[in-house]
Amino acid sequence: MESFSYELESIDQAAYRIIQEAGEDKIWVFNGEMGAGKTTLIKTLSNLMNIQDPVSSPTFGIVNEYRTAIGDLIYHFDFYRLDEPMEALEIGIEEYFYSGKICWLEWAERIAQFLPDNFFLITIETESSTRRKITLQHSQNAC
Repeated sequence: MESFSYELESIDQAAYRIIQEAGEDKIWVFNGEMGAGKTTLIKTLSNLMNIQDPVSSPTFGIVNEYRTAIGDLIYHFDFYRLDEPMEALEIGIEEYFYSGKICWLEWAERIAQFLPDNFFLITIETESSTRRKITLQHSQNAC
């Protein structure tokens, strides 16, 4: 487990550290309170990973698909508005999770029982209006 703090103005450096630490993990779970900056961090990660598509929270559509400059796909999920965890199965999350593509998950605690056994947990905490703390952990399903 690794933890570090950063000022919002240096979010690019924080995102780079996250990419390096993720290694081969394909399922990235973003954990944090509403407004902690999960989507902002994902937008920064998308820039560093050369995503060509506009990046936004998929709150109403549950999943957005992004393509990198070299054609790789990345899936971005937001489970905040799910009424029942079974809704996630109905959209085929297992196919996404086992596709071998990177999946970014916001509000994954709402579907914890369906998460793969191994994932990369990124916890964001607000230290002040301009400072965040990140904790990174290669986890087994304990969301």
